[in-house]
Amino acid sequence: MTDYVPPKVWTPKPAEGRFAAINRPVAGATHDKELPVGEHPLQLYSLGTPNGQKVTILLEELLAAGHSGAEYDAWRIDIMEGNQFSSGFVDINPNSKIPALVDRSGPEPVRVFESGAIMLYLAEKFGALLGTSRAETLSWLFWQMGSAPLLGGGFGHFFAYAPVKIEYAIDRYTMEVKRQLSVLDQRLAQSEYVAGGEYSIADIAIWPWYGSVVRGRIYEGADVFVGAGEYNHVRRWAEQIWERRAVRRGWSVNRTYGPENEQLAERHSAADLDALGL
Repeated sequence: MTDYVPPKVWTPKPAEGRFAAINRPVAGATHDKELPVGEHPLQLYSLGTPNGQKVTILLEELLAAGHSGAEYDAWRIDIMEGNQFSSGFVDINPNSKIPALVDRSGPEPVRVFESGAIMLYLAEKFGALLGTSRAETLSWLFWQMGSAPLLGGGFGHFFAYAPVKIEYAIDRYTMEVKRQLSVLDQRLAQSEYVAGGEYSIADIAIWPWYGSVVRGRIYEGADVFVGAGEYNHVRRWAEQIWERRAVRRGWSVNRTYGPENEQLAERHSAADLDALGL
């Protein structure tokens, strides 16, 4: 590495790395295309990433608890192909990030974007999974929203995706990820679930990111690199949540990689997941 001296005014240059084709410094649609609409009240436009899995796991948990109004269509948004920059998607999420939800159960459609907002919207709509203490649940939900970008966009990017390995960046974000895992481990030493005695949207939000790290299901080799074996309480919690049928079902929605029985590009009925044996 050579020292980089930033110019007085930054100007775009050709992007590098895995996500070069979709990184750009402006917002808005790049092409006109309407989004498909299925038959269910809830229309989800997403991808099988941790942020997308938060919502599909929550929806499957709601259905498992008997909330039939949580039936949904999950349409796959291929971010590598730039689907998130279509006019239809930008209409429901001007930030062009997955997931985005349209609730068509009322007289007028309601759009909700940002995964944490979607989770809170659904939990309040169905009066479920808000935990024994709303304040504690929301505190941990928003802890995840603030912390996970340092895990994904920070550690994950520089450890797994950056076109060059930068020691300073990897060291900086690894230290932060280990600190976050320590926060979770200390909390889970005191409580079965993150927000207290009940499973809640806080667990559902945190698990796809941090559970995946300690279970070795994201960023190949990351579990060994960060010393996941040190965090016994996080590992206990992660495996306990994976045993839930709704979690395994939601994990698989909009996924097109990994084991074949964990891949369902789009979900339009419960039968789609049943066919995978989930």
